[in-house]
Amino acid sequence: DGFDPDVNTDHFIEQIPSYFVHGIRAFTIGLQGGSMGYEGAVNSAFNADGSLRDGYLQRVRRVIQAADANGCGIILSCLYQRQHSHLRALGSRASIHTAITNAAQWVASEGFNNVVLEIANEFAHAGYANWPEGEWLRSIEGQVELIQTAKAAVPDLIVSTSGMGGGEMFEPVAMAGDFTVIHFNNTEVDAIPGRIEASKAYGKPVVCNEDDKVGPIGAEAARVSITSGAGWGYMHSAKNQHAPFEFDGRDDDPDVYDMLARLTTPGF
Repeated sequence: DGFDPDVNTDHFIEQIPSYFVHGIRAFTIGLQGGSMGYEGAVNSAFNADGSLRDGYLQRVRRVIQAADANGCGIILSCLYQRQHSHLRALGSRASIHTAITNAAQWVASEGFNNVVLEIANEFAHAGYANWPEGEWLRSIEGQVELIQTAKAAVPDLIVSTSGMGGGEMFEPVAMAGDFTVIHFNNTEVDAIPGRIEASKAYGKPVVCNEDDKVGPIGAEAARVSITSGAGWGYMHSAKNQHAPFEFDGRDDDPDVYDMLARLTTPGF
């Protein structure tokens, strides 16, 4: 009740300079949002046929431009497992392909050069089983096909898709993408170097863009990931991702952000 998506966007954009100063160099923005802390939210930049919704894209455009002005990139994620069974849900394989094509072409038409595309968040997630094309969408073959769809639409666009919280990736998906995206939510800190080393075998840059560890443990996960040669992405679910969505820069988690500042500042 009373939620204003434009005001929410304002609050986030206001804190981008603080996040940058404390080591952040990219943000993941979901065209179908994320887990808001409750089920049933209708949150999608797509109509059911895969066409794009202008109001949603206006907010995404503002974030991309603000990130660029502050020296940051955007990982633009297209599909999220909870966005099903509502009027805007993508109900067919054709509409999913159309959505991916339209998202890629929108990035190109806007002339953004700080954006890479993520096809799906945690593509093997059981939540996709609720989609009409869930079995295909959760498959290795389906993800390779969608990566190829995005690349066919915009050959120069950098494209990938993300794996599950155990920090592992399937070789055909990794080879189809331009970089390897893994998650560490369910990965113990001492297992992180091994997961990164395994992903390096595919010969692509490695990015963890989701880890929900907070406080000192989160800071250590960031240190281990970055010193092992991978990007590390922080997911502070309770603070940033669950309603009412709070963005306070460093004050979100001083332990994590002070560590990120130290890791990304020469001579710190």
